[in-house]
Amino acid sequence: MSGYLLPASPQRPSAQHQTVYTIASGDLRPSANITCWPAQQQFEAAVTTALADLGWAVHRAHPFDPDKGHGFIDSQRYGIEVFKGIPVDAPLMVVDAVWQYSHHVLAGLRSHRGPILIVANWSGEFPGLVGLLNLTASLTKAGVAHSALWSETFTDTWARDGLRTWLETGEVRHDQSHVRAMPDLDAAAPEVELGVALARQLREDKAIIGVFDEGCMGMYNAIIDDEMLNPLGIYKERLSQSALVAEMARVGDDEAAAAQQWLDERGFTFHFGTDEATELTRAQVTSQLKMYVAALRISDDFGLDAVGIQYQQGLKDTVPASDLAEGLLNNVQRPPVRSRDGARELYAGQPLPHFNEVDEGVAVDALITNRIWTAMGFDPATTLHDIRWGDEYSGEFVWVFEISGSAPASHHGGYHNSYSMRQPPMYFPLGGGTLSGIAVPGEIVWSRVFIMDGALHVDVGRGHVADLPAAETQRRLEATTKQWPIMHAVLHGVGRDQLMARHKANHVQVAYAPDADSADRALLAKVALFAELGVTVHLCGDVKL
Repeated sequence: MSGYLLPASPQRPSAQHQTVYTIASGDLRPSANITCWPAQQQFEAAVTTALADLGWAVHRAHPFDPDKGHGFIDSQRYGIEVFKGIPVDAPLMVVDAVWQYSHHVLAGLRSHRGPILIVANWSGEFPGLVGLLNLTASLTKAGVAHSALWSETFTDTWARDGLRTWLETGEVRHDQSHVRAMPDLDAAAPEVELGVALARQLREDKAIIGVFDEGCMGMYNAIIDDEMLNPLGIYKERLSQSALVAEMARVGDDEAAAAQQWLDERGFTFHFGTDEATELTRAQVTSQLKMYVAALRISDDFGLDAVGIQYQQGLKDTVPASDLAEGLLNNVQRPPVRSRDGARELYAGQPLPHFNEVDEGVAVDALITNRIWTAMGFDPATTLHDIRWGDEYSGEFVWVFEISGSAPASHHGGYHNSYSMRQPPMYFPLGGGTLSGIAVPGEIVWSRVFIMDGALHVDVGRGHVADLPAAETQRRLEATTKQWPIMHAVLHGVGRDQLMARHKANHVQVAYAPDADSADRALLAKVALFAELGVTVHLCGDVKL
C-alpha cells in the first residue's frame, strides 16, 4: 500500500425508472435570474405536464433557493456540484426559458453519458431560444451528443412527437435538408477571383482582432483558438477591459460633447430622462462616447482590424453600456476621432468592425465581410443579431433578429432613423443607451462561422428584410426587448425549425447589398474567400452561385 490518503470514489445515485432529470441554467446576474424566474417556472410546469402525459416522471436536480429568489444554476461551481447528484446515465433535460450561461453546465454535460435534450419555450421574452442556441452550439464545439426541441407550451403535436422520440430512442433528428455542401466554383468568375485574391492577401498581410477579455457570458462556442485562427491569417491581440476604462478617463468631456453634437446634427434621437436608475441620462451618454473614443485610440495603438468588447462581465459594474460605442464603430459615417496628438483622424471613412460580446466567430465573419463589401463598393457596415424569436406574418415566417444596440445606423437608414433608449436595468445596472432602430427593407447575406468536429465551418445564406406595418413592429418589440434594434428577417429557403436545428450560435451575422443580384454576387465572393482559407462552407436554403 502507498500509505497516501486517496480520495474516495465519487458516489452517484442510480437512475430512477421512467424518470427524466432536469436542470435549469441561468444568468450570472442575480437581477436577471430573479426577474426571469416566474417565466422559467411556467415553462418547467409545461414540460413536466408533457412528460407526465407520456408516462414519465421528473426529478429536478436542484431546488429553488429562497435566499437567492430563484432556482437557476448560476455559476460553474454550482453546476459541477449539481451534477454530482445526477445519475451519469440518466435521461437529462436542460430546460431554458431564459438567456443562460452555457459554462454553468458545460462541465457536467461533457461527462454525462445519458441522452441529453435541450428544450426552450417559443417566446421572445427573456429569451430561452437564444439560450438554447448558445448551449447547443457550445455542445457542438465540445463534441457532446445532444438533441433539442422548442415549443410555446409543449402541447403541440410536433413537440410532443419529438419528446416521445427522444424518450424512446435517446435522440431527436430534425430536417436539415436546406444545408448542402458548396459545389466547385468557376475559377474564372470575377467574384471568385476577388474572393481568392482577398483570401491570399489576408493570409499574406495578416490581420489582428482585439479582444477585450475573452469568453463573455459563458459563450464557449464564441472562443476560437489561435491554432484555428492563425492559418487564416488572423491573430488575436488580448486586451484588458481595465485598460479601456483607464483610456476613457483620458478622454475629455469636450471630445464626448463634440461626438454628441455630431450625432445631434444628423438627427439622432436620445431619449433622455433624469433618473439614473431607470432612465437614460446625459452623464451616461458622455461615458459611452468616451468609450467610443477610447476604443478607437486603443485600436489604433495596436493596429487592430476589428475589435470586441465583452462588457457584460466587469464593465457592467464599472461604466454604462458599450452598445452605443459598438454601433458607432460599425458604421462608415460616425463622429470623427483624432489621434492623441491630433495629427490624424482614426479609421477615417471606414467602419472599425466590432464583434459584440467578443464573439470570435463574428470577428472572423465581420472582418471578411468588410473586405469583400468594401472591394465591391457596397456599404461594408455589418453587425450580428441574436436569433431572438419569430412569427408568421402575411403567409411567411418573419424572424425577429434583435441585439442590444450594436447595429450600425446605416442598417436603419441613417442616424435620423436611429435612436437611443436606456438599457434594461436588470441587465445594465449603470444604464447607457442603445444604438437602436428598425432595419430598413432590403436584401441581405447572412452567415455564421462556428466550430464543429474540431474544425472551422461557415453557414451562408440569403434573405431579405421585410417591411412590416408599424403596429406589427411594435407588437414584436413589446414581445421582446423594445429598447433594442430590430430586423424583420426572412430567410430564403430556410424554415423556422430548420434554422433552429442547424444554427450553431445565438448570433447571426448580417450585411446588406444594394439589390438581389448584388447580394448573390457578394455571397459568391464570400464563399470563395472562405473556401480558399480552408474553412468548410455550407450553403443554406435558396442560394444562387
